[in-house]
Amino acid sequence: METVEHLLNTQNKLGEGPIWNPEEQALYWVDIHQKMVQRYDSNNGVVDKFSFDMAITVLGLRSQGGFVFASNRGFGLWDGLTSQPYLLAHPEADKPHNRFNDGATDSSGRFWAGTMYEGPETDKPTEGRLYRLNPDHSVDLMETGLTICNGMDWSLDHKTMYLTDTLKRAIYAYDFDPFRGEIANRRVLVQSEETDGYPDGLTVDSNGFLWVAFWGGWKVCRFDPQGKLERSIQLPVEYPTSVAFGGKDLNELYITSAWTALTDKQHRQQPWAGDVFRLVTNVKGRAPWKFAG
Repeated sequence: METVEHLLNTQNKLGEGPIWNPEEQALYWVDIHQKMVQRYDSNNGVVDKFSFDMAITVLGLRSQGGFVFASNRGFGLWDGLTSQPYLLAHPEADKPHNRFNDGATDSSGRFWAGTMYEGPETDKPTEGRLYRLNPDHSVDLMETGLTICNGMDWSLDHKTMYLTDTLKRAIYAYDFDPFRGEIANRRVLVQSEETDGYPDGLTVDSNGFLWVAFWGGWKVCRFDPQGKLERSIQLPVEYPTSVAFGGKDLNELYITSAWTALTDKQHRQQPWAGDVFRLVTNVKGRAPWKFAG
């Protein structure tokens, strides 16, 4: 029986984007709605917090040190210390109610991130789109017609890219060209049901299986490369958001969560909502690739 550990009392309004830094043995993640990046040092248990004047939504390790990121103001770089981030490009500056959401770096050092609508419910939502930030800091539009563009990762042979389209309750698989960084032949790998909640952040383990957090579903699920459910792990919070492997042996699954969608009554009933959880697994993950720019 797998036991989920309540690791950190962080009370994130919208905790997201966990990423493990093997060199530091530290976990980084964001609180999008509170415009904050957090760092958990597994060596001493200390949590550091960095506040900004923008909402950083996802981080990627950078080969030169520090991070690449996506935010509500586009792509940028951050040294990982106390200085303010440096912005590179904002491909959706003409869409004031869109922001970047989730992202990941591919094996060739390109950083991918997708957008979502976060505006008035009375307005017609604009589409989510997927972008690729290249090492020379140029940006390419790679996919359109998405809802909430969410968790992404790649197969072990780098020939398949996975992408979550949250409001469609779908995880897509694309043919992926690791040399050119191109995607093609989109198909649905996992189509979840209403009772499952919504697929959110994901990661691929060293066996090629996908671990997926289900927003509103109280759970994290593991799927095989053909999209078949292999296991479902219940959580004490309704809104898990994303997952990342870490630890010295990369066998610890870190899980972020949120309370932003809860009523005050629900929040009192879920006192750990917004906290970080850890699950020691019987499989290992993979260290994240680094942005080459």
